[in-house]
Amino acid sequence: MKICVLGVAGATMGLITLAMLIAGAYFYLAPGLPSVEDIREVPLEIPLQANTRDGRMIGEVGERFRTPVDLEDVPELLRNAFLAAEDDRFFEHPGYDYQGLARAAINLILTQSASQGGSTITQQLAREYYVGRERTFVRKARELFLSRRLERELSKEEILELYLNKIFLGNRAYGVAAAAQVYFGKNLDELNIAESATLAGLPKAPSAINPVRNPRRATTRRAYVLRRLTELDFISEAERREALAFPMESNLHGPRQEVGAPWVLEMVRKEAIARYGTEALTG
Repeated sequence: MKICVLGVAGATMGLITLAMLIAGAYFYLAPGLPSVEDIREVPLEIPLQANTRDGRMIGEVGERFRTPVDLEDVPELLRNAFLAAEDDRFFEHPGYDYQGLARAAINLILTQSASQGGSTITQQLAREYYVGRERTFVRKARELFLSRRLERELSKEEILELYLNKIFLGNRAYGVAAAAQVYFGKNLDELNIAESATLAGLPKAPSAINPVRNPRRATTRRAYVLRRLTELDFISEAERREALAFPMESNLHGPRQEVGAPWVLEMVRKEAIARYGTEALTG
């Protein structure tokens, strides 16, 4: 009996200590987190294009393509593809998934690295906006605290809309509308099941498994997303098989460089920043 009482007391003290540590971490890190109003901003971003006098393109200056869209303008299939691939419990959890968080915590204890899974769509949004991608305990804590702030102050639909507009999908494309144009030269409502699954597979490793750089890995990832869509009854087995057979064809779409003059492009970049600031590089 005495051992049992001591065990309960020890567990209680452990929980109290953990709660105090979490509270202390929150009060230490919270002042540095961005406001939700700052996070709501989703600007149109189009790289500045430099042309010769006769209209031939020298190149583009700028790091991002982004075309903001309302959630209602994102096809349901594409929304479901991202949910299936990244966070099928998105509408049920409070911003973090307990099971995934437990796995990440165990990995952190064993390896001193916060690199293993457990990230919900809300956490990914927090990471994209502010906390960066460094693999540390502090980064993970900031991510969790910002996720809770987002969940308290925004609806699930608002969070999903921000995520679909902000997530990096490779080749300077941020958000699904930009990615659809960059990889397929299509508007969102023109994407088929295979193309939607391809885009939804990109957040895992956008630079490494995009269909332009690595069609083989993109095909493997697409197959996973299609399987998840079928398991969650978002598409039928017949639709999955048809999409699996669809060829993985993708090229970078957009204006092509016609005149090679990198020194001129650098002059344009410096002059634009000097006159108008860095905003000039994103339209």
